[in-house]
Amino acid sequence: MTPATAARSGLGAAPRRREDVRFLTGRGRYLDDLAFDGLVHAVVLRSPHAHARLARVDAAAARALPGVLAVLTAQEADADGLQPLLPTAAANTQTGAPFAFQPQPLLAAEKVRYVGEPVALIVADTRDRARDAAERVAVDYVTLPAVIDPVAARVPGAPEIAAGVPGNLCFEWLTGDSAAVAVAFAAAAHVVHLTIDNHRVVTNPIEPRGGVGLYDPASGRYTLYTSSQSLHGTRDSAARALGIEPTRLRLVAPDVGGGFGAKNFVYPEHVLLPWAARRVGRPVKWIASRGEVFEADHQGRGHHAEAALALDASGRFLALRVASIADLGAYLEGSAGGVQTFQYAFLPGTVYRIPAIELRIAAVFTNTVPIGVLRGPGYGEANNIIERLIDAAAQETGIERAALRRGNLVPAAAMPMTNAVGNIIDSGAFPETFARALAAADVAGFPARRRDSAGRGQLRGLGFAYHIKGTGGAPSENVDIRFEQDGAVALITGTQTIGQGHETTFPQILADRLGLPNELIRLVQGDTDLTPIGGGHGSSRATYMGGTAIWRAADTIIEKGRRVAAAALEAAEADIGFGDGDFVVVGTDRRISLLDVAKAARAAGTPLDTYYAWTREWMTFPNGAHIAEVELDPETGAARLVRYSAVDDYGVLVNPMVAAGQAHGAIAQGIGQALLEETCYDPASGQIVAGSLLDYALPRADDLPPFMLEFNATRCTTNPLGVKGCGEAGMVGAFPAVGNAVRDALAAAGAGDFTGTATAERLWRALRRARRPAA
Repeated sequence: MTPATAARSGLGAAPRRREDVRFLTGRGRYLDDLAFDGLVHAVVLRSPHAHARLARVDAAAARALPGVLAVLTAQEADADGLQPLLPTAAANTQTGAPFAFQPQPLLAAEKVRYVGEPVALIVADTRDRARDAAERVAVDYVTLPAVIDPVAARVPGAPEIAAGVPGNLCFEWLTGDSAAVAVAFAAAAHVVHLTIDNHRVVTNPIEPRGGVGLYDPASGRYTLYTSSQSLHGTRDSAARALGIEPTRLRLVAPDVGGGFGAKNFVYPEHVLLPWAARRVGRPVKWIASRGEVFEADHQGRGHHAEAALALDASGRFLALRVASIADLGAYLEGSAGGVQTFQYAFLPGTVYRIPAIELRIAAVFTNTVPIGVLRGPGYGEANNIIERLIDAAAQETGIERAALRRGNLVPAAAMPMTNAVGNIIDSGAFPETFARALAAADVAGFPARRRDSAGRGQLRGLGFAYHIKGTGGAPSENVDIRFEQDGAVALITGTQTIGQGHETTFPQILADRLGLPNELIRLVQGDTDLTPIGGGHGSSRATYMGGTAIWRAADTIIEKGRRVAAAALEAAEADIGFGDGDFVVVGTDRRISLLDVAKAARAAGTPLDTYYAWTREWMTFPNGAHIAEVELDPETGAARLVRYSAVDDYGVLVNPMVAAGQAHGAIAQGIGQALLEETCYDPASGQIVAGSLLDYALPRADDLPPFMLEFNATRCTTNPLGVKGCGEAGMVGAFPAVGNAVRDALAAAGAGDFTGTATAERLWRALRRARRPAA
């Protein structure tokens, strides 16, 4: 097939994902598939206590075992000048006020602060020998009282986690218009109050974290192969801890089996593995066990809020007041503090007209696994708060829940909108999207379905949620487009694919712009040596950021090519047009293909190869309406999701099939949090009680009904493609939609609220309490 006749799939087409052939035939290359000469293995010895002083760490017996190459502790790390890890956000993103925090040691020296904190790294010629040696490291722990609840962590006299952080308080911040909120609440006809806990979950990507560290003594350079979703940021943080310039550390990611935020930021292992490789003179490999995923991966959510909504007599929203406490875990990781001062505080009223808002935001440390980010961080918590309050307000006012939402949505005529805290949302058709979701879900037919469920002895509930989030992540991105000798085009980017389908969608963008067959375009990524910067993948940024760079780089390529084509066609540059992969002399049939122009330019020493970098000025705002129906068994409390409908606005869809797949995955994860998943700690010891997949339930195929998903696109104006990020928003909508459906089913039986996951035991107890005769 020649380039002229080869298939081209541009924006809006839905070709099958090209990477799936590799994955489905077992030819993916994940971290554990890579081979290295002289490879040795590492095991991390982790604390079994949530809070303890280290009285003694004696590695002599472990070092004496056959095959053991090194047992590294804080003493060796300190001797080699290694530094602790620092967060990427160390101050309030709005005010600049510094956060109070204890830097995270690579290996615990004087104290451990959570179950799973690294104490020693053991390197041996086999993994089994490293495990055996880990058991011979003698550690004397002096246990201390632990605090695992963020509210309890603020109580005077609570165990102090870090000496430099009094009261375990990282920061407290009051923002919004308190005076206007006070006036609105005083004048309100209705006020509803709720205590809302957005419980912790374990992120659980299918491929655990891991790494292989190498050191080249000749160049003094380190290399780390790792399963990561943010290579350049991780490289920079790890290099700082190693005490070297970032150019001396190369990070490479092969195929990555999911991340969901847990692979966004630096971990101690990113530093320990290349350091260990230098000390032992051989490549050092560590792959987390599933138990370590529970004990050591950054977790998500963990948010407590006292929230109130004021309404007038007609049901119009007047003001929102929220006092929240975010659980940070034992250390301040990555942008976890920034999430509370930026994402969480950015869209507190979401898509509704709320004239006055007050937020009192606090973040505290606890003796638990550090919190990182999880699909829709900050926005998920804010969306859940407002959707819960609206359902409570509907009950208070007697206004039907859908009608109350519809009456307060920002109308399309008011777009772009500026919300009560001064932030601009550029696009969206919220009332239209909500109306389409009501129709798609056949809400009008719900009473009949509820009667049918009742006839079978089941309680049926209906839940609504309208979600929105900002997508942006790291603010800068770049691409390098190279026309190769064999006629192929290399598309090199600093974004990161971790399963989203970028090998298909990124070439679609370039094919659309340059009129090239998709098969000629090869995505190259996952190596910090290939491109100077890279924002990786987080906050659904890749298509927005990488796609914009591709779009603008294509403009430059066309302009470069126009000059070459003009010379080749013996025409004035102003007379040269471009379309469908050809430069043409306008008004004639004289033309030359882009690939021939690229060949001529390369021969002339002026290649069309183009590097483009940019920094965003704003974000994109995916949004949508999600509607769930559940059935509850009143005898057992078991909840079953029976219907799920959504209409989402992701702007221009590069590939509708890929966008639908991203939405389905995010919805499933939100359903998991609502019905199945919860990180549980023993309040006395701080031990993780659900520390494996035997105790921690993930959603399976039979937990999920078919998703009825539609799109109602409004073009985003903050990027030339018109796209909006689609990787996280489904989780932001699913959790409150399903939770509200469960509460609606309970309300039909006169039962009250519950906290945490909608487990059968919790719902059964709520139903029993409702049946108990009044005293």
